[in-house]
Amino acid sequence: MKAIALTLVALIALEHLYILYLEMFAWTTKGPKVFKGALRPELFPPTRVLAANQGLYNGFLAAGLVWSLLIADPAWQRHVAVFFLGCVAVAGLYGAATASRRIFFVQALPALLALAAVLLGW
Repeated sequence: MKAIALTLVALIALEHLYILYLEMFAWTTKGPKVFKGALRPELFPPTRVLAANQGLYNGFLAAGLVWSLLIADPAWQRHVAVFFLGCVAVAGLYGAATASRRIFFVQALPALLALAAVLLGW
């Protein structure tokens, strides 16, 4: 079960690295396709700096999750993974409540499933 938990943590980290890429480097090119319906297409260029800031925060979440995978001590590894998965889940729940319900399924639910796996499988 620990292998499943570690795999889910890694997948959540990869997801947030992808979000970092989209928001920091591809907001005006791939962003309108990925985030269709979230903003009118003409709003992507003027919101580029705001999106890059969000992308940086997603990068911090990914960095924390990757860090948790590199910690040798099992107890600390678990604690750090729980903390960062909790951050991802809260961000996803807030985004789902304020921006788009889709965020729950893309961000919060995967983080909650990974969190459950970490709590049950360590």
